[in-house]
Amino acid sequence: MFLFLDQLLNQLSSLEMPPLASVLTSGASFFIIFGGLVPFMPQYWEIKQTGNAEGFSTLVCFTLLLANILRILFWFGHRFELPLLLQSIVMIGVMLAMVHLCTAVRQRAEIIPVKKHKFVDFEWRHFWNWTDFKSYIQCLVTIALGIGLLTYLLIDNHVYIESLGFLAVLAEAMLGAPQFYRNFQNKSTKGMSIQMVLFWLLGDVFKTLYFILRRAPSQFWLCGMLQIGLDLSILTQVAYYGSSETSSVKVT
Repeated sequence: MFLFLDQLLNQLSSLEMPPLASVLTSGASFFIIFGGLVPFMPQYWEIKQTGNAEGFSTLVCFTLLLANILRILFWFGHRFELPLLLQSIVMIGVMLAMVHLCTAVRQRAEIIPVKKHKFVDFEWRHFWNWTDFKSYIQCLVTIALGIGLLTYLLIDNHVYIESLGFLAVLAEAMLGAPQFYRNFQNKSTKGMSIQMVLFWLLGDVFKTLYFILRRAPSQFWLCGMLQIGLDLSILTQVAYYGSSETSSVKVT
């Protein structure tokens, strides 16, 4: 028995263990790829449970969808790390799931049938506020094909490619802007998942540090810092409107 244990320990000691730095890098890459979906899980669950999507701005989804389409196209002209590319693919799937849920919830909430609005109607005032999920897909395909064709023609133009990368991360950096504006319009953060914003903040801090340490293109970490600023602004709204709502309840 002791001889068997001794042989087992010798075999285990002869195995090459991966360096700690390699393990940490793999863990960071995994987080970069899949960490982006975590903030939206509380919001998705809240909308599904309440059957109300009014507190969530679907323009957040449009912002992220556009950002990740641009980032994927940027990759063809400036090959950055594979985890960042995979992150974009994952986030497109997550945002489509959010849009699908919000569209379905709004359709079920209709008591009196309203006029249907579709992408093919090309009515600007109803942009990204259509009544069927197919219209959102049509819009994204049109955008992807249009910018994709332009990128194919200008793939060797350094200024265009770097501008494309800047626009990609700038669009992602403005992720919180639609939600900030929705809260400002409503003078409330009711219906918005606070956990979602906290996860945004934690993710953006981690992501920005990752960009800096991995020496990603400067567009990535500069806009990461802008994202952190917007996250903090939304959390400030939570504190401000939360206290305002409490005061109004006390008065009444």
